Amino acid sequence: MRILFIHPFGSNWVEGSKDKILMANRSAPIGILSIMTFLMKQGIEVDVLNCNAPARLAGTDETMNRVRDFRPSLVGFTATTSSFPDAYRQAEEIKRISPDTGIVFGGVHVSALRENILASFPAIDFLIIGEGEKAMSELAMGVKPENIQGLIFRNGTEIQSNGLRTDLCELDDLPFPAFNKLEGFPGAYHPPLYNYPHAPCATIISSRGCPYQCSYCDRSVFRRSFRFNSAGYLYEHMAFLKKEFNIRHVFFYDDLFTFHRKRIEEFCRLLQAKPLHMTFNCAVRLGHIDDDLLKMLKASGCWMVSMGIESGDQEMLSRHKSNVDLGEMKKTVKQIQRNGLRVKGLFIMGLPGETEATIKTTSDFIAELELDDMNMTKFTPFPGAPIYKTIHEEGVFNEEWELMNCLNFVFVPKGIESKERLEELYKQFIKRFYTSKNWVRKFGPLMFKSPHSTYRMIKNLPAFLKIRKDFEPENKH
Repeated sequence: MRILFIHPFGSNWVEGSKDKILMANRSAPIGILSIMTFLMKQGIEVDVLNCNAPARLAGTDETMNRVRDFRPSLVGFTATTSSFPDAYRQAEEIKRISPDTGIVFGGVHVSALRENILASFPAIDFLIIGEGEKAMSELAMGVKPENIQGLIFRNGTEIQSNGLRTDLCELDDLPFPAFNKLEGFPGAYHPPLYNYPHAPCATIISSRGCPYQCSYCDRSVFRRSFRFNSAGYLYEHMAFLKKEFNIRHVFFYDDLFTFHRKRIEEFCRLLQAKPLHMTFNCAVRLGHIDDDLLKMLKASGCWMVSMGIESGDQEMLSRHKSNVDLGEMKKTVKQIQRNGLRVKGLFIMGLPGETEATIKTTSDFIAELELDDMNMTKFTPFPGAPIYKTIHEEGVFNEEWELMNCLNFVFVPKGIESKERLEELYKQFIKRFYTSKNWVRKFGPLMFKSPHSTYRMIKNLPAFLKIRKDFEPENKH
């Protein structure tokens, strides 16, 4: 059995603008690489294609050549909402040249929409909902589809669902992701500028699930359970990346990295007792950090932490995110900085209930926080998020999947007059932060603290200047 995994490029652009995402931010597809090593451990031959361009613009020649050369029995796609149309275009072409090749889709989008996907997209044979290691393994080993938990498939003219997987993976039993199968790793994979001190960088996801449920968050894959790798596994994972790929900085892309305190304490002790001379970033949540923990993180090589703040308006925050107080948030940001760590604030613009007043309140709040960095995403109502069920009551929603990538406003709340006005407010917001005295004061030293970022910026200066121009408000109001 041979399986080819495809990570579609999707639609990583701002509507009406040329895509620049590869230059600014590209990370390895950890989910696919994890499934691959799980299968390799059982003797199954696998390969991966991480697409460099969307099929609708670049065609599907690269994919078809790989299919002809590798001759897979199954082709597995992972798909977000915005990348699903691109993935399906490739699936249709694979079926055209190789009708007997099985097409499997997994990922958050199909886990949210389930049977509706098979009903509407005939080139797909199987859906794997939830985590994919065991279901994909059983499918590859020839287990009858009706006996595979977590699988949705075509049974004659009917669509059959076997329900959610109950025997979930023991995360410490999983081999490390198959980075060696990824062409160009690590040199071709760049994180956001000035979010790391040294390159090359890599990503680790050390937990699955989240016990919280924010209105905008899709938990279709791992749901509300919370499982995590042990401290020893994390240490060995970092050591593996250092030895095999000379990785110098790791991004922990967990929603709640510090949720289980004892794990982080042990992890920090290991890094201090047996230094790897690596740095890392992680995300923290209000209520799960304190001075002692921050000191441990700093001493272990933590360089920056991210916090999901979302909005600077308390009423908006209380509606969409549980157990968060803006006063405590402000104190926590200062507390993190006092302990020598950088803080990146994560925000969302355009949530239901958003108005020009709440946007101004958020912008003013950010100015007070004096963050070290900031990311503002454009609210996207994903199918598996709680808010999706009532989204049409909250404003105007253009459910065009390819634009649902958090880079485009597909939803305009009732409190904003138009999409165009929301775009202008967004540009003003971004420009205010990156021209503020706080940012200008911090940026100079940062150019020396992250020399690889400075090199990338200078090397691609014309393109970055064009990106900057994209954020110039038109000042119509």
